[in-house]
Amino acid sequence: MTTGNAWIGERSDDRRPSADLRPDIPHPARIYDYWLGGKDNFPPDRAAAEHAISASPDIPAAARENRAFLQRAVRLCARAGIRQFIDIGSGLPARGNVHEVVHETDPDARVVYIDNDPIVLAHGRALLANNRTTTVLTGDLRDLDELLDRPELRRLIDLSQPVAVLLVAVLHFVSDEEARAAVKAVHSRLAPGSYLLLSHSTFEGNPQRAAEVAKTWDKTDSRIKLRGRAAVAEYFEGWELLEPGVEFVPLWRPDGSTENTTRWMYAGVGRRA
Repeated sequence: MTTGNAWIGERSDDRRPSADLRPDIPHPARIYDYWLGGKDNFPPDRAAAEHAISASPDIPAAARENRAFLQRAVRLCARAGIRQFIDIGSGLPARGNVHEVVHETDPDARVVYIDNDPIVLAHGRALLANNRTTTVLTGDLRDLDELLDRPELRRLIDLSQPVAVLLVAVLHFVSDEEARAAVKAVHSRLAPGSYLLLSHSTFEGNPQRAAEVAKTWDKTDSRIKLRGRAAVAEYFEGWELLEPGVEFVPLWRPDGSTENTTRWMYAGVGRRA
């Protein structure tokens, strides 16, 4: 159970993680959970997470800043009238989940979480069994077209209406070709007025430490690919990129001081015209 979060509920016998669970292999969702102070991680996840911290002690702060960006961007979309959200690579629960943020604006807003870690599915099923507006699915961003056609997703999401799609801290786990295909699929399938919320790890803010931090993912099945601002900006081709454009995560429309913040990730939000 992660700390201080209403996302988790009791697991019944038929809500165990699937046989695909590999606690012996670090997983990005569980490494990130550790950085955020969660408890849904195993010794290999903690070892990988600590490797990154030893190389750059500000890594947990970067994870928290990325979470804060997600919340600011989701709140922006909700206030703009968006009532449908798809969070791809959602990870394990933490404070301020997408459905919690959007339900501050509209309790009937609909949210679909998608992740490829069986633990995420187990927790989601436990929490959302009686939730009519939110669900969680197992899937991979490399299969976006298939995911967007899933009956379970389409039960809540009407793709003929504007949707906000989150690709937050996930594209850096796929190849250049796969990342381009994912954002292209999002753009081609969404209605005008939809939003793309994106964050991505980079080497540009910490060039001397980046290579060592990247080794965190060497023993996972999702090695990381750090990209620069120009590459991240290309993902918004065909989108109206909102101000301030592609910027370091804590500098994207901050709601507090940016002193002593990190420079490990870029973020941006685009609107489909």
